[in-house]
Order: sequence, then structure tokens, then C-alpha cells
Amino acid sequence: MAIIAIQSQVVHGHVGNSAAVFPLQARGIDAAAVPTALFSNHPRYPSLRVKVLGADLLRDLLTGVEERGLADGCKVLISGYLGSPENGAVVLDFVRRAKARNPGLLYLCDPVMGDAGPGFYVPEDVRDFVREALVPIADVITPNQFELEHLVGRTLATIGDIAAAARGLGVSTAVVTGAYLKGAPSDLVHTIAIESRDVWAVETPRLSCQPSGTGDLFAALFAAALTEGQPTQAALGRAVSGVYSVLEETERRQSYEMALIACGSRLAQQEARFVASAIPTAHAGAIRAS
Repeated sequence: MAIIAIQSQVVHGHVGNSAAVFPLQARGIDAAAVPTALFSNHPRYPSLRVKVLGADLLRDLLTGVEERGLADGCKVLISGYLGSPENGAVVLDFVRRAKARNPGLLYLCDPVMGDAGPGFYVPEDVRDFVREALVPIADVITPNQFELEHLVGRTLATIGDIAAAARGLGVSTAVVTGAYLKGAPSDLVHTIAIESRDVWAVETPRLSCQPSGTGDLFAALFAAALTEGQPTQAALGRAVSGVYSVLEETERRQSYEMALIACGSRLAQQEARFVASAIPTAHAGAIRAS
């Protein structure tokens, strides 16, 4: 088992594991999908049916994952939407046990809390748990800019701001998606990866479509590249390229949902259309655009 993904699932559309599992499988990566909540569709529709899994059921499912030995050989463990702080506590315990049994396991925490447009879409107690319990034990985090600002409690306007904030969280690798930088052209979006010594950035043209689930897709594609042995810089370029190809097709079709299935062959090709550029650390604080 290469990747275990613990997050929400939808009946219709592509959010959470319903956005993550297909592209992983398209790349030939075996993935175990563990749901934390079941949605009829994402919350931006006029109606929604949802049930957050109880912590006891989630614990049982993860016990089953352990009983099958899936965590022992896993390369990356992803957590995303939790549904409740109780579920967060179950995930925390599982991550600790899995890493104790498998020291080479990377834990990627996607701190799903909200976005600049809709604001927060999880309650405060869940946000607190993610910030105080899960982020500190993560090897990799993949917040959007809004989520990183919440994690550190301040507005971030430049690559230097973002790099300093991410490093202050103490994780080995932080990848910040959907970044709009002060002074940068408004038609560009930045994705920035930060490690202790290095900063890389990718800029992509801004598209008009804004489907749900892009952060879940990005986390899965970044995890896939790490699983395949790609270094952070290359993994960043490949993940951004994969997401962008899906968004381009989504915009072409004028679809409300990501055109994920239509892009299966492109996702499987693993091509990097965008290349991440290294940002000199000494100058990052002064950089307002790449």
C-alpha cells in the first residue's frame, strides 16, 4: 500500500477522497481511502446531505487498516477533512502508531479549514485541533494561503512572509497553494514550497473556473510524486501541472465539477508542464512576485 488517505468522500463530484483516489490509481499508485464524512455533494450546491462518521467507526476502520498491515509498508499518509475534533483525535493516534511501526512513513496533513472566498467551512474546535495537534506532527503540510494565515494568525503578502510563516510551524516541507502576492499581476496564481533551506515557486495563469476539491487533488498529486521518489522541487511542478490540466479542461467544458475523469490519461502521463523556480532564500523577504 503506497498511500493511505483519510478524509471526506462525496457521492457526486470530486472532493476529498473522491478527488484523490482516481488520480492516484491513474498513476498506478495503490491507495487506501478511509472516509471521515460522507456527503451527497460538496457544500456549494443549494442542498446537501451529510453524515460525519462517529469517532468509534473511524477508529474501527483504521484498526482494520492496521490489521491488514497497510500502514507497515505505506509511503505517505494523508489526512484532510476531519468532520469533528473527535475524529481528529482518532487520526492523531493512528498517525503516531503508524509512524512508530513504519519510521519511513511521511505524514502529509492537508489542514482543510476554509478558503478566501467562502471563509471557514469547519467549526472552530476542528480548526484548533488541526493547528495545535496535527500540524506539529506533520512532515508535510499543504494549506492554501487562507489556511496558512489562520495557522499563524497574520496576513501574508509576499513570498518572504509565506516562507517565514511556514518555517515557524516547524514542518519539514510546507506547500502553500492559491497564493496571491502583493505587487504580483492579478492574473497569476502562485504555489510555493518551503523547506528549511530552500523555497520554490510556480506561477500559473488564473482561470475563471473555481471548482471545489482542487486542494484535495493537489495534495494527492504531490503525495504521488513523493511516493515515486521525486524531490520537492520536481514534485511541486508535477502536482501543479496536473491540477492545471484538470482546471483547463473544467473551464473548457464550463463544468461546475472538476473534469477529473476526462483528464485521466493526462494525469497518468505524469508530465510537468510547469517547472518550479528556486527562490534565493536571502532575497525571499523582498520578493513580491516570482
